Amino acid sequence: MNTEILGIGIQIILMIALSYPLGKYIAKVYKGEKNWSDVISPVENFIYRFCKIDPTEEMDWKKFLKTLLILNLFWFFWGMVLLMSQHWLPLNPDGNGAQSADQAFNTCISFLVNCNLQHYSGESGLTYFTQLFVIMLFQFLTAATGMAAMAGIMRAMATKTTQTIGNFWFFLVRSCTRILLPISLLIGLILILQGVPMGFEGKAKVTTLEGSVQTISQGPAAAIVAIKQLGTNGGGFFGANSAHPLENPSYLSNMVENISILLIPMAMIFALGFYLKRKKMAYIIFGVMLLGYLIGVTINTWQETSGNPKISGIDQRGGAMEGKEVRVGSAATALWSVSTTATSNGSVNGMHDSMKPLSGMVEMLNMQINTWFGGVGVGFMNYYIFIIIAVFISGLMVGRTPEFLGKKVEAREMKIATIIALFHPFLILTSTAIAAYLYIHHTGFVSSEGGWLANPSYHGLSEIFYEYTSCSANNGSGFEGLKDNTPFWNYSCGMILILSRYIPIIGQVAIAGLLAKKKFIPESSGTLKTDTVTFGIMTLAVILIIAALAFFPPLALSTIAEQLSL
Repeated sequence: MNTEILGIGIQIILMIALSYPLGKYIAKVYKGEKNWSDVISPVENFIYRFCKIDPTEEMDWKKFLKTLLILNLFWFFWGMVLLMSQHWLPLNPDGNGAQSADQAFNTCISFLVNCNLQHYSGESGLTYFTQLFVIMLFQFLTAATGMAAMAGIMRAMATKTTQTIGNFWFFLVRSCTRILLPISLLIGLILILQGVPMGFEGKAKVTTLEGSVQTISQGPAAAIVAIKQLGTNGGGFFGANSAHPLENPSYLSNMVENISILLIPMAMIFALGFYLKRKKMAYIIFGVMLLGYLIGVTINTWQETSGNPKISGIDQRGGAMEGKEVRVGSAATALWSVSTTATSNGSVNGMHDSMKPLSGMVEMLNMQINTWFGGVGVGFMNYYIFIIIAVFISGLMVGRTPEFLGKKVEAREMKIATIIALFHPFLILTSTAIAAYLYIHHTGFVSSEGGWLANPSYHGLSEIFYEYTSCSANNGSGFEGLKDNTPFWNYSCGMILILSRYIPIIGQVAIAGLLAKKKFIPESSGTLKTDTVTFGIMTLAVILIIAALAFFPPLALSTIAEQLSL
């Protein structure tokens, strides 16, 4: 067997094997059941006392959302102040300057919403202080925010009839202290042992074999890389992201990081089954998500290992190696490209802009569908919307009032679910159309910013389309032929990031809260079963019809047209 393909199989098996016990543990953490992590209770109690928080207070869905949004607003101002004044702050051995207002706005919003889109290079765009107290801090908080939101939804789904969905602070703190922090420490230790730097010295000067002097950036990379992968944050300590040899030095570090990307998103689905005591339903959801993920892995691996038909007379047994690292290989890069876009991670170990057109299409479809595991917590929440729609449609088909987990799904919940499902393609398609119009007509935006695209025709459209897709999916990866560090792209992407993060969360938590208040209806022989393969297929069909077909026209004009031109 090809060793690269074997490596892919081992990684996928490890993801699933590790996520199952982690999911069981996460369910215990959110339920407040006794487990080994209770030793952390004194730290949590100190946080509650210091912040004057009552973790036992029950919140209805409105107060839950209000707390979530106010906390995020506070951290936005925190990040803006530090990014625009970082040249005055300590831990800046390389003397990096402050970010401009538009760049700081984009950076702050991007990391606050779990997207980590970077319109800067890590070595020069940030200091060690802002890497730690903005970037890494946000990577913990934003991941924990998504996990806390899902915990609230699980609480609402598990209770027969209730006015409350738990305590946001309780879920947030436990997500950080008992899940993200311990696993991040373990991953960080492995990365340090593999050679990822962890220190505060400035750039090192080395003399190459040719006798020239080269400066190499260093810094506290291992700690930041660990949480960026585990929390499906993405971004890169270095500009080249996980393609950089100091951020991802070996095949082993590559495996650890890739597994980390999907570990918690997969575990959260198992946690749902344990929390609700409906493991069969969780298995069905997991199976649908895994199927979508594996289809993408198969296509991209085939594309990237088969070489480029435009190149003739050159040995391509290693695959299409443009934009890839030899130490990683084409197959592992293909796997990573699917892992990072099937979640809201966005880190890269090779350049997506250099990958073949069908691979680029898969990457965009993963983000456009946005339900193949997704970000930590919010991945299931996106899937939850399609469950509500599938339940409603199935109920109409059999002539029954739609029910989900003993609660009637009525017009109000259906309206919210439909709006959220259509909001994602609306943001992507509308913003892409506006940007493409401005570029084609050479408006003042384009001319004043020196042009945006490094590639014409189909691939140029792909670069614009990919950027807004990545923003709306809270992903953060990009086709880097786009000149994106300009006021237009910083502000337009920032607005898409805000809308695509908070509007869906508001709608998803609202649906869960509204359903939780309704009278519980015991299951009967006529109840629609939501833990069957048939319902899983129905949900998959709804996802493909609503989420995928909406994007076929622009995909036909970009990646598909480019593929046909090869």
